[in-house]
Amino acid sequence: MTSRGKYGPWLDPALWAYIDSVNAWYPPEIAGLPIDKQRAVYARMCRAFHQGRPPGVKATDSLVAASNRDIPVRRYRLAGATPRATGLYFHGGGFILGGLESHDDICAEICAGTGFDIVSVDYRLAPEHLHPAAFDDALAAFEWAAATSEPPLVLCGESAGGNLAAAVAQAARHHPRAAIGQVLIYPDLGGDEAIGSYVEHADAPLLSTSDAAFYRDVRSARKQSPDDPTFSPLRDRDFSGLPPTVIITAECDPLSSDGEVYRDHILEAGGKAWWHEEPRLVHSFLRARTTVPAAAEAFARIIAAVAALGRGEWPY
Repeated sequence: MTSRGKYGPWLDPALWAYIDSVNAWYPPEIAGLPIDKQRAVYARMCRAFHQGRPPGVKATDSLVAASNRDIPVRRYRLAGATPRATGLYFHGGGFILGGLESHDDICAEICAGTGFDIVSVDYRLAPEHLHPAAFDDALAAFEWAAATSEPPLVLCGESAGGNLAAAVAQAARHHPRAAIGQVLIYPDLGGDEAIGSYVEHADAPLLSTSDAAFYRDVRSARKQSPDDPTFSPLRDRDFSGLPPTVIITAECDPLSSDGEVYRDHILEAGGKAWWHEEPRLVHSFLRARTTVPAAAEAFARIIAAVAALGRGEWPY
């Protein structure tokens, strides 16, 4: 054991360099600061990690008219490409952080790697907007994309955004233009915090079980039902009719068991689902994709899965 706990000798030095860099920009003790200050620090960190957009990828911002607000979205398009699908992307950030800028380069790279249009959704954040505000925005963005985008839709989200993608897939499974696939990246699906990775990796770098509980609680309205599937997709009682689903998690992440359980529920209901736990990676590894080879390989798997599902193919 080292000062880094059990993870010290276990994780690759390049990954530790990434973890240390994240913690330097966004230290764990920042959770005690007001939310607006947390967001300002997080935004600076995202700018520092931003890799730029690949050549040929252009982005345009617009607003989706919803019943209670206009939802900002950003569409990425690869010059010269005829997109065969549209990916609807929901960013991470624990439901309290992030927006169109925080995951700009990630969305642009998915666009370049697939040739698809990618639409990033700037859903409302807690604690100013408690559940179901983020879900309502995510569902409204899906309905807008279904009505205005010619190619089929693929849902994609990471961490908190994975929760939203799964919740939308479940709520819109009978929509005339339901998504033809979903890719969930280390999603928070509301699993049992007393078992599995929640216990084994309770003190993992960059996300702990107590962090996950904090993010859950900060978006909870009074008397929030734990059995609400729009809040915790794993609490749904019916997993039939969901689109083909690929779930990519990190081994050293308390949320990893959520992906395994979600896959099992879909398979038991007769659907298609594949779960892969990336060995010795941590939550938020997408930002390590340019410096950590294992993260780069995982990101390539994610892009390949989005591309295959958008073409109507099952990648596994």
